[in-house]
Amino acid sequence: MTKIKTIYILSLIGWICWSCTNETSISTKAPDYSYLDYSKNILDYRVTPKDKFDKSGLMFSDQGAWFAYSLADSVSEHPGFSGPFLMTQQNGVWLSASLTSMKVKVNGKPIDFILKEQASYSSHLMQTFTSDLMEITQQLTFQNGHTALIQTEILNKSNEAIALELHWENSLLLADGISFSVNENQLQISSALSDAEGYVLFSEGVTISLKDSINYQANSTIELAPKATQKIELSQTFIFPEYDWKQEKKSITRIDFDSVLTHRKAEKNEQLRSLITHRKSQFQEEQYAEVLAKAHLTLQNNWRIPAGEIKHAGLFPSYHYQWFNGFWSWDSWKHAVGLSCYDTKLAQNQMKLMFDFQLENGFIVDCVFRDTTIEKHNYRDTKPPLSAWAVAKIYEQDRDIELVMNLYPKLKKYHEWWYTNRDHDKDGICEYGSTDGSLVAAKWESGMDNAIRFDSAQIVKNGEGAYSLNQESVDLNAYLYAEKRYLVQLATALKFTKDSAIFAQEAVELQTKIQQQFFDENDGWFYDTDLAGTTFIKGEGSEGWTALWAKAATQEQAEAVKNKMMDSTKFYTKVPFQTMSADHPKFDPLKGYWRGPNWLDQSYFGIKGLRNYGFNAQADQATIQILTGAEGIPGKGKAIRENYHPLTGEGLHAHNFSWSAAHIIMLLVEE
Repeated sequence: MTKIKTIYILSLIGWICWSCTNETSISTKAPDYSYLDYSKNILDYRVTPKDKFDKSGLMFSDQGAWFAYSLADSVSEHPGFSGPFLMTQQNGVWLSASLTSMKVKVNGKPIDFILKEQASYSSHLMQTFTSDLMEITQQLTFQNGHTALIQTEILNKSNEAIALELHWENSLLLADGISFSVNENQLQISSALSDAEGYVLFSEGVTISLKDSINYQANSTIELAPKATQKIELSQTFIFPEYDWKQEKKSITRIDFDSVLTHRKAEKNEQLRSLITHRKSQFQEEQYAEVLAKAHLTLQNNWRIPAGEIKHAGLFPSYHYQWFNGFWSWDSWKHAVGLSCYDTKLAQNQMKLMFDFQLENGFIVDCVFRDTTIEKHNYRDTKPPLSAWAVAKIYEQDRDIELVMNLYPKLKKYHEWWYTNRDHDKDGICEYGSTDGSLVAAKWESGMDNAIRFDSAQIVKNGEGAYSLNQESVDLNAYLYAEKRYLVQLATALKFTKDSAIFAQEAVELQTKIQQQFFDENDGWFYDTDLAGTTFIKGEGSEGWTALWAKAATQEQAEAVKNKMMDSTKFYTKVPFQTMSADHPKFDPLKGYWRGPNWLDQSYFGIKGLRNYGFNAQADQATIQILTGAEGIPGKGKAIRENYHPLTGEGLHAHNFSWSAAHIIMLLVEE
């Protein structure tokens, strides 16, 4: 690879105040990466995979890449990063413990190294190895969603010139169906289980040969003067056929590692600055800046560029759990709101991704996948209607009326779909349901799959391909009420005065119905009801405060709900505002997915609901208790989890969960 000329820095990071205008006018002022420093080792990426599906550690990726890396978890004699971990096949497998493990000989004698330091940032990974004669520092950063760059800097610590023999090879392959081929200084990696091709591009002068179809070796020699250093660069690319490898290869050879890393540092520093400086005034302690850095990096590691069936970039719920390597609708709406606080372009694409799959009748598919030979899109149900909320929040940040213009008709059609397909008795109150008539898919549509309120539910048919549960849900109708209000905002921005007036009137009517039908004055709680709206389906759950989040409750109703939320025997636990009351006989956080664990989206809806009605002291108190009581949210190393045990704080289920991270951002950052 050739060294980049300084003029390239202008095109790459010209917006940075210290950028240069030519090779002789580089500013001597050191760049300020003080916000980036909050991400240092905020997640622990140390793992050496033992098998292809090893999920015992975390993986680092960036720029939407479908592959990731880690740091070795033990002292290594040979420099090299763990991986890559490929999300290009089998819902995520390790290609190798180390694809480019490096061995060194000096004057013909092998050198063993001691691992001196490892560090991770949201911009890159780094590690330093040392011996008596030399020190080797390796750094890895992503050029884009196709290519990772690795730089190896070798320092001759001695007072004599040394002749080095450098040798790269792969550790034992862990993934299935892999084969290698060589063309000059390029190693090509093919897989029988993926249409993505891999390429390792070494510097000129490196010779590559194959030991066999799954093992290569690469060699180079250099002379290093006393106390001198030399940098060597290589790239690893995994690229899908809809992208052009020849163009990607040209881009690799035109740039150098240092310039890309400089850009990544500046990019991540700015994103973190945007989050950290916009914290709510009551959360200014340093620990909350670290929490935001962890949330930011969690979203980054789950980011994927378009590939296969997917036409816009978006976020996995969790790369770490094999069945979450797709894109879900209500996850996407939540991700987009969190992303809008620092990256509105990605937030917009996250919204577009799901609307690419909207049916003509307005239906939004539950979840979609890159490769439908691994998993099929799920058209059996949709998810709760939070899309207009997400678009409105993005618009508040970037004022991009073009996005609103593009998505508004689709949002409107989706909103109307609910009343056509999920209002069994046509009373203006909707139900969750399914397209195939199955009870399980109808429960999935709520997003709260096995919540106790659905234990006795049955299916009723509305029409062809349209089925409802035989109960009307308070959270669904609260979401629809909020959606009407957000559609008013978007229609007003577009100067669609007729639509704005219609949705405003519908919102008034629905608010009255919510207050009258779903609130039990004796219990002081919002419940689902039967289809007639006359019988409450008892069991206090987090759906009871969605009317507060939507601003659909009266002040008196909100006061009653707040009192139960702040009751330590019910919802004010170690990690407050879990999915059901702790005093219910079916409360079971360890075995009940939606029957006790704390999901941070539900906690956020509760806290935002409190703020909507002026209960800010309680909201602040609960926010602090959530973020300090949930294992792995505060402090360095541990991942943000899918949900949490409300009584012990133990992290439960999937690691690196995107909507948890997105809602942490919402809890801490000014809206």
